[in-house]
Amino acid sequence: MGLFDSFRPADINAGVQEFRETPGAKLIDVRTPAEFAEGHIPGAANVPLQQLGSITAVAPEASTPLFVYCLSGGRSSQAVAALKRAGYTDVRNIGGINAWRGEVER
Repeated sequence: MGLFDSFRPADINAGVQEFRETPGAKLIDVRTPAEFAEGHIPGAANVPLQQLGSITAVAPEASTPLFVYCLSGGRSSQAVAALKRAGYTDVRNIGGINAWRGEVER
């Protein structure tokens, strides 16, 4: 991993594949409920950024692998930082659904 790799945008398609291959992982969409209703990645749980305190309903264990996304990657980046501060140890920002090439669920 080079110095500038951390500046490369997350690849949501690779992130979802990794989520699917990770036992016990949760896929977290931090967009608003209205955005989630318009379309989300199948298997995702909606925990809006402003309601991250309710994450324990989805992932009660701090060791649960969490794969977090939003529209473009900005809110998911904020969510990852907040979840890490809350004690979650395996949290990844996989980017924004606007780059998702798979099907969406409504």
